[in-house]
Amino acid sequence: MGIVSELLLLPLAPVRGTVWVADRLLEEAERQMRDPRAVQARLAALNRALDDGAIDEETFEKEEERLLGLLGSPTRPLVAPAAGYVPVAPRRVRGAAGRAPGRRR
Repeated sequence: MGIVSELLLLPLAPVRGTVWVADRLLEEAERQMRDPRAVQARLAALNRALDDGAIDEETFEKEEERLLGLLGSPTRPLVAPAAGYVPVAPRRVRGAAGRAPGRRR
């Protein structure tokens, strides 16, 4: 049945190819957008624009927050967190004797 389904789906091959190319372009664009050197260059340009008076303080703060968020998060979440979601700090791992690793008595 594999060959029959391939023959039936053959007219959709250009669409599947286009979707694949679009996905690769999106991945590359996101990778370049999150590149730390590019983000730092945009932050420098933002500071120059503020110094030159091209943007106001409020615009600067909003854009700076967005850019710093790009530096702090290596990947974009696919969905927004659920309402009421509170991130939990990781638990400390205890050594075999119940002590924190690296600590001596």
